[in-house]
Amino acid sequence: MTTSYGSRLAATMSRRLGRECVYTPSARLALYLALRRWCRPGERVLMSPVNDDVILFVVLAAGLRPVTAPVSAWDGNIDPAAVPESTWRNVDAVLTTNLYGMPDRVAELRLRCEKLGIPLFEDAAHAIGTRVDGQPIGTFGKAAVFSLSKHVASTAGGFLAVEDARTRRELETLRDELLAPRRLHDDLTATLRPLARSTVRGLHLVRPVWRTLQRLGLLERDDYRMALRAPQLSECTREAPSLAAYEPWVRVDLHGFRSRHGALVRGQLELRMAALDGNLTRREAGVSLLADTPWASPALRDRVADTGPLPLFRAPLLVHDRDALIDRLVSHGVVSGYVYDPPLDDYAGAEFVEPSPDPSAARWFASHVLPADPLVARKIARALTKERTTPASWQAQSQAQPETQPQAQRADAD
Repeated sequence: MTTSYGSRLAATMSRRLGRECVYTPSARLALYLALRRWCRPGERVLMSPVNDDVILFVVLAAGLRPVTAPVSAWDGNIDPAAVPESTWRNVDAVLTTNLYGMPDRVAELRLRCEKLGIPLFEDAAHAIGTRVDGQPIGTFGKAAVFSLSKHVASTAGGFLAVEDARTRRELETLRDELLAPRRLHDDLTATLRPLARSTVRGLHLVRPVWRTLQRLGLLERDDYRMALRAPQLSECTREAPSLAAYEPWVRVDLHGFRSRHGALVRGQLELRMAALDGNLTRREAGVSLLADTPWASPALRDRVADTGPLPLFRAPLLVHDRDALIDRLVSHGVVSGYVYDPPLDDYAGAEFVEPSPDPSAARWFASHVLPADPLVARKIARALTKERTTPASWQAQSQAQPETQPQAQRADAD
């Protein structure tokens, strides 16, 4: 009997999650597999507009229409109660975000999807250790997507979790059709880049290295969002569903997203997965510290008070003058990434995305959230204190005159 590609890694994740898992080179490929398996071209997917632009392009590559939902101003995830009934009646699937590891309102979303007879997909890329009422994120929907690169300091590896072995085998076949041939360059990049990052941090070289990359133009994004290139993107709609057509957008920040990595990369991932629980424990400690600061999102503060610290990928802090603050934090050795601003409907426009009926909370959250790495919580708290950072409040903002246009943004520092 032949062994499936990445079966040992998949088995490890299956034991952790309690679901059948398919190993993939990246979470973005895993999401594409799920969308192709359960959705037909032309169908509409409800999703948060506060999300990575790569996710938008994966949805478009699958031939689907993104429908952006109103979100909570405290965590950026879908607010089911704010979604109009007319929208619920006209969507064919729902995609969660679990932004920074803060869980979506999955129980309510699952109930809605069950009543409508549509699939719920969980994007758990940020939430590998998050639980809701004792149940792991990734076990509520039809399928769930996980990213190893977010939690084990790698630049490769993802999973697609599904309900049964038969579906898993079907998806393994589809995955194998989409995998690109193994290249030594991709394997070396995936192996050496995490080691280089660790060295830079260990030698306290974050600030000079980051500034040098900026000056040399070696960062792939000039803004928080990648360049949309609308004319070229419009041409791709005639080919969708097609991962190849959308690859110039889907591959940004991770060129080997569908490379068939060899034993070297997979062996490294196995070692890193063995240390995952220790990593999550350290994240909980950092989240506990950050939740007790004046900048903590109320959603973060309340959840920690109710259930204890979460092993978040990033802790959402809400601050004034966020963009200027991010520039200043580099001088403290803190490089902030995973800022998703502006929201996807403002970024892509109505040609590619159905706009949210109420974009105000998404715009406010996206422009004020500072995603803080809990593994360096003390450094971040000290830096924010030295910068005399002012907390931001949605109540105060909602009473003020709303802005008519989203503000221009600076480069993502992922």
